[in-house]
Amino acid sequence: MSLTNYVTLGRSGLRVSPFCLGTMTFGEEWGWGSDVETSNKVISTYREHGGNFLDTANMYTKGHSEVVIGDYFDSGPGKGQRDRTVIATKFLSNMYLGDPNGGGASRKTIYESCEQSLRRLKTDYIDLYWMHFWDKHTPIDETMRALDDLVRAGKVRYIGFSDTPAWKVVQAQYEAILRNWNPLIALQIEYSLLERTVEHDLMPMARDMGLGVTPWSPLKGGILTGKYTREDIPKEGEGRYGKDSRYLTERTFKIVDTLKDIAQAHDASPAQVALKWVRDRAGVASCIIGARKLDQLEDNLKALSIDLTDAQTAQLDELSEPDPIFPHAFLKQVQNVYQGGATVNGETSEAPQLAPQSDDDRW
Repeated sequence: MSLTNYVTLGRSGLRVSPFCLGTMTFGEEWGWGSDVETSNKVISTYREHGGNFLDTANMYTKGHSEVVIGDYFDSGPGKGQRDRTVIATKFLSNMYLGDPNGGGASRKTIYESCEQSLRRLKTDYIDLYWMHFWDKHTPIDETMRALDDLVRAGKVRYIGFSDTPAWKVVQAQYEAILRNWNPLIALQIEYSLLERTVEHDLMPMARDMGLGVTPWSPLKGGILTGKYTREDIPKEGEGRYGKDSRYLTERTFKIVDTLKDIAQAHDASPAQVALKWVRDRAGVASCIIGARKLDQLEDNLKALSIDLTDAQTAQLDELSEPDPIFPHAFLKQVQNVYQGGATVNGETSEAPQLAPQSDDDRW
């Protein structure tokens, strides 16, 4: 597999690369990130490998990330190539603190945010417009109608949701279906070997609703690269994770140990194995990768050439299995009640037990 193994995003004809270039690091306004020259080189290298999918947001580096992308295609190295690239950006974050309408998912905010992003990106349209996360104060039908209007006006081509509960995504999708509005085509969520709770509801929901999934933070902020060890846990204030982080546990280090073993077998890096594991998950369309430096990008792209064996995938699956939540564990328990010991879709239930196996008579 390479970046030119394009896939359609969700239930749409939009073709994107299996790795999407995340651009949150473009600009230094947050005290870290890449300068303009480095950012341009990262985009160019990604595109030279065949990549066609960029992801940004209005808030990234206080709007500078969008400006970098806009300048790149307007007057920089990518001049004249804007239409050959899928550019995704997001609304919702408040760019004007103190203004109650500066952020959110209301019609007023969406319209203004879109116009501002179009100006920064120096383009007439946005290929994929994401709601960055759920705004619980705005009716979802207002949000979906505003997004539909932007698509009908030609300012947006496709729409998607990011970091939103499964039940709210379903509500939004059915509002669109029933009212003949443009539907969502994609879902952006955190997904990695250390964040698999999305497998309970969000991932199966996305598949049923026709949404292509684009995971973010597939390396969990660098933890899955192996840069942290049992002997070298960061001190307070060093990096994203402190010594009391709930992620820097023995369970995590066992996963990292296994990543290193599998990486050695493939002459690869732990990061490459972790990225390929995410990209191979059912329902994942394009995994978002970020890079502040060219060597980081090159290393990440090599993940596409790895073919994990079934045994290696199963080993990682077992080590990172998320804790069950209700009602999923319960439904698995009672599967035999309606399946009656039969094999359905390749799953065979146990012999039916129609009464609780306990001294307690209560269910």
